[in-house]
Amino acid sequence: MALQTDIEVQLVQQAQAGDVQAFEQLVLSHQRFVYNLALRAVNSPEEAQDLAQEALVRAWQGLPGFRGQASFRTWLYRITLNLCCNRLPRLRRELAQDALVESDEGEPGTAAVPAAEPSGDPAGDPARTLEAGDRRRFLHQQIDLLPPGQRLMVLMRYQQEMSYEEIAQAMDLPLGTVKTGLFRAHARLRQALSQYEEVPL
Repeated sequence: MALQTDIEVQLVQQAQAGDVQAFEQLVLSHQRFVYNLALRAVNSPEEAQDLAQEALVRAWQGLPGFRGQASFRTWLYRITLNLCCNRLPRLRRELAQDALVESDEGEPGTAAVPAAEPSGDPAGDPARTLEAGDRRRFLHQQIDLLPPGQRLMVLMRYQQEMSYEEIAQAMDLPLGTVKTGLFRAHARLRQALSQYEEVPL
């Protein structure tokens, strides 16, 4: 989970003044997601580890020039994705194209990704708990099958609770492309989940 904005701003200011411990706290808050973002982009654990480390080094080196026009995490995730695109030159083009596939889904909206668990409280019911776990695993599998651009958008939107605007800044894409990409990702996931729930156990 990302740090609260006011705490993060304070840590960034301290780190800009040369406080290494403040930067270490920022790293602890973001390093796992930076790695996950790189992994979803390049699909290689070894490369993702290298890219995540390089992104954090670049962030430390570039911190004096950080002016706070975007949040620290948005800035850091953009560094990460830029490094991924440098490693895989085709990736930037694919990110934009992948967000716009399947153009028959209608107009972009604000629909949510389907819930990972059925409605109601499964606590105390082993069968319901097992069913919820199976459903969650299926949904994560379907997210992994999304085109890379949509997959990264879903990751930022629902794991990090980033706004459409933040995602657009991090991915260096137009806001409309992000909205369209998330809308189409939602449609794919809803369809897959609907088919999953129709299969008899």
